[in-house]
Amino acid sequence: MPVFEMPLSQLWEYQGRNPRPADMEEYWDRALSEMRAVDPQVELVPHDLNAPFAECFHLYFTGVGGARVHAKYLRPKHAPTPHPAVLMFHGYAGSSGDWCDKLNYVAQGFSVAALDCRGQGGLSEDVGGVKGNTLRGHIVRGLDDAPEKLLFRQIFLDAAQLARIVMDLPEVDADRVGATGASQGGGLTLACAALEPRIKRAAPVFPFLCDYQRVWEMDLDVAAYEELRTFFRLFDPTHEREQDIFTRLGYIDCQHLAHRIRAEVLMFTSLLDTVCPPSTQFAAYNKIPSPKHIVLYPDFGHETLPGAADRIFNFMAGL
Repeated sequence: MPVFEMPLSQLWEYQGRNPRPADMEEYWDRALSEMRAVDPQVELVPHDLNAPFAECFHLYFTGVGGARVHAKYLRPKHAPTPHPAVLMFHGYAGSSGDWCDKLNYVAQGFSVAALDCRGQGGLSEDVGGVKGNTLRGHIVRGLDDAPEKLLFRQIFLDAAQLARIVMDLPEVDADRVGATGASQGGGLTLACAALEPRIKRAAPVFPFLCDYQRVWEMDLDVAAYEELRTFFRLFDPTHEREQDIFTRLGYIDCQHLAHRIRAEVLMFTSLLDTVCPPSTQFAAYNKIPSPKHIVLYPDFGHETLPGAADRIFNFMAGL
């Protein structure tokens, strides 16, 4: 193991540092009730792509708080109905990406839905409306407001709501839906599988949004987690509110949702990852109660992992 991280033998036992809110279960049960009460007003807008075996659509739906959320939706023209589907989640500040990089699944007879996270690089609407700081990132959005205003609460619910919408489509077999993504997309894969337990297979790659206090204690809040350090420096420079802040972040910590997962999980972790440290990922992985396997890359950081995409494709092919 690298010098910044604990030994691998300890990682297999590690249970996380970030506090878990006492009302964690009630918080997310209320959130899911709010989501289910929303009329999603699903709209499919055709998109022209020169792929004779695929139909492509901009999928819009109304999420919690009234935001119109966007996803790319592709389905095979000639696959049996119902057929399996894969949900895709992108990295922090990114977008759902190009249409053509999803065609491998469509050619295999899958529908594909790729979410644009609110307020990031895609077409989803960010309705805002929170008190307090929004500088440097979305983890801290709503941190000085009511816990229900945390932006990642809404993004987690968007992921779960997209899963429900896709599962309700007549061409999709609701019992054969998988989810995958890297970094933020890995965190959203975990959150989606936790909040929509019908997800059958989940393949997170070095998931973000796990064990915030551990990142801060490792002095690695300098890249994806930079906003944590900025928040403390600007709004709590002597850390008088440290316990309360990390406890509130616990609502959107994937390790505290992992026990809800029922999907079979194939996770990928780089042991030289200083962006999403391995211990933070193991904090979530070790709490997953369903069948699971983790693939370790000892010599890689937060970067493209050779062979991972092929393994995920084969994993999803078993749906």
